[in-house]
Amino acid sequence: MTDLTELTAVQLLDGYRQGEFSPVDATRAALERAERIQPEVNAFVRITADAALARAEQSAERWRRGAPAGLLDGVPVTVKDILLMRGGPTRKGSKTVPEQGRWDEDAPSVARLRAHGAVFLGKTTTPEFGWKGVTDSPLAGVTRNPYDPARTAGGSSGGAGAAVALGAGPLALGTDGGGSVRIPAAFCGIFGMKPTYGRVPLYPASAFGTLAHVGPMTRDAADAALLLDVIGTPDSRDWSALPPAPGSFAAGLSGGVRGLRVAYSPSFGGQVAVRPAVAAAVRRAVERLAGLGAYVEETDPDFTDPVDAFHTLWFTGAARVTQHLGPHQRELLDPGLREICAVGARLTALDYLAAVDVRMELGRRMGRFHDTYDLLVTPTLPITAFEAGAEVPKGSGHRRWTGWTPFTYPFNLTQQPAATVPVGTDGDGLPIGLQLVAARHRDDLVLRAAHTLYEAGIAATAGLTPAGS
Repeated sequence: MTDLTELTAVQLLDGYRQGEFSPVDATRAALERAERIQPEVNAFVRITADAALARAEQSAERWRRGAPAGLLDGVPVTVKDILLMRGGPTRKGSKTVPEQGRWDEDAPSVARLRAHGAVFLGKTTTPEFGWKGVTDSPLAGVTRNPYDPARTAGGSSGGAGAAVALGAGPLALGTDGGGSVRIPAAFCGIFGMKPTYGRVPLYPASAFGTLAHVGPMTRDAADAALLLDVIGTPDSRDWSALPPAPGSFAAGLSGGVRGLRVAYSPSFGGQVAVRPAVAAAVRRAVERLAGLGAYVEETDPDFTDPVDAFHTLWFTGAARVTQHLGPHQRELLDPGLREICAVGARLTALDYLAAVDVRMELGRRMGRFHDTYDLLVTPTLPITAFEAGAEVPKGSGHRRWTGWTPFTYPFNLTQQPAATVPVGTDGDGLPIGLQLVAARHRDDLVLRAAHTLYEAGIAATAGLTPAGS
């Protein structure tokens, strides 16, 4: 018998179309998986079983009539608890956000999923206000890695990454302000993409401003392209949203990488210490890209680490999101978040504008870089998953999460599309990710190259079975 939790969204839809199984079957399987993994992995803040099954029944009836509501009718999805989803609270991992409220509005991406008939399994975990690259919060506790529960799932979309990897829905919505889709996707062995800024509208606006993107977390690139076709349309509530894409991302996956100009930067010119197992796995994948016809050159983008500018923008955003809190509420915050808020509150407008200048120059440099190269390839992260409940690896010497994510946050500053693809595991069996980056508005190239890696067997479709099942 087919295990429906192992199927991609594309495969589920094909099964509905052929009458092999129904959205109710798929939703029940995903809900059972979500309940099973929750005690050990802690991927969810809320599982909405009754509402999910009701939507699945409605979807099944539409499929029986041969009239599905949209591109994702009946597909189980999860939503990170940063994004509004009507019918329940969005507490963003914080005890300072009250559970009571109207909660009667969907974020734009959630509204698009609803319009296309997707089935919402529940809300997934996040660190408080999505502030760091691992997922633990005073509200929900620690989210753990599907491959080793003693390790972190990454963050800030860690619950989403763990859920997809373990079969609790093939599709998830995450957010990415400095790597928060790509980090957990890499640690959990799934596909994750930060589209060009504005491709997926966001409302309410993030306190972290135009660093923050909404993106798909999926089992492979084909699912992500389908999801982006649904969520990547304008919404009047986001004044910075892009106009509709010129074509379907799913339809543009074919074509391979032959003739593409690929820059391979293994360590940003020696600026990043990459673990040998990570470096070797990424290099093997790049060699396969060359074997598939890409013109690969080992070279580095022309910039130094922009971490100070990123910190200025990030810390001031954190200070802004907590500005309204009184002394008692501040005591409820994650201690690390409280620290960066204090730093951010001391920064001046001139400090902020100086960081904007760095950002603009970085964007100019990467624009020129992509005049020559279609794609930039790097490791997604220089390490694999470390101990759960810690912001940085023990003994690393890093002060903040940005110390071990040097390949991700630069491309939030530049607003470029960037994705992570699983390309192997290390000696402990922990996933390794390869990052693909393209020029702004070339999301299609990132998806096409990633799809080629899956089609060639270089990337593996996620699908773990929990212990004891």
